[in-house]
Amino acid sequence: MRFVQVIKRVLLITLFIIGLIFAIWLAFIARPSSEFIGRATAAPANGQASKPVKAMLVGAAEEKPANVETVSAAPTLPSPPAVVKPAVIGGANSTKLTIPVQGITPDKLTDTFDAARSEGRTHQALDIMAPRGTPVIAAAGGVIKRIFYSERGGHTLYQLGIDGKTVFYYAHLDSYAKSIAQGSEVKQGEVLAYVGDTGNAGAGNYHLHFAMWMVTDPKRLWSGENINPYPLLR
Repeated sequence: MRFVQVIKRVLLITLFIIGLIFAIWLAFIARPSSEFIGRATAAPANGQASKPVKAMLVGAAEEKPANVETVSAAPTLPSPPAVVKPAVIGGANSTKLTIPVQGITPDKLTDTFDAARSEGRTHQALDIMAPRGTPVIAAAGGVIKRIFYSERGGHTLYQLGIDGKTVFYYAHLDSYAKSIAQGSEVKQGEVLAYVGDTGNAGAGNYHLHFAMWMVTDPKRLWSGENINPYPLLR
């Protein structure tokens, strides 16, 4: 009888230890190391930015725009050649992109694509300086694939071009346009959001972080060949 009680105690203690280990695994070890795993944040109905939530693409080992960094001023650097020809950007009928910040003309752009960043990385995006609240517009037609908040990019948007291969990434947004939500089809020049300084932009450093890349698998939007937007917006 005593032996049976001992066995029962051992089993109960074993089950308790297993449960404790599982709880620790869920709380710490199984937590995503990247803020992009999970559901994206839908655009608020009132067009204002929602509370910061950590959301990202499921299965992404490393989110594409991880090189978003604080910038104090856009340095003037030589313009490297575009990775792909402008004629194929965004779709067969699109030969020129729209500057994605309303009121900005080509002479106000500075090429920051190859600007140095920490850990030996380069910027691989274009920073477009503008006052807070300036409308951010679609550089080309396409579909909004992700709307979410990340620690580096702040309020962000992923847009897939009509060619199904070109990804347009808009970061440091202040808020989103009322009509924009995941799955929204947008036209070139349509207002998507508004310039801000969310994420690691730095307080008061209002600008749009605009990046582009080509993907081979639309389900892996974070992976692809980077494109310098600067020559395509001139």
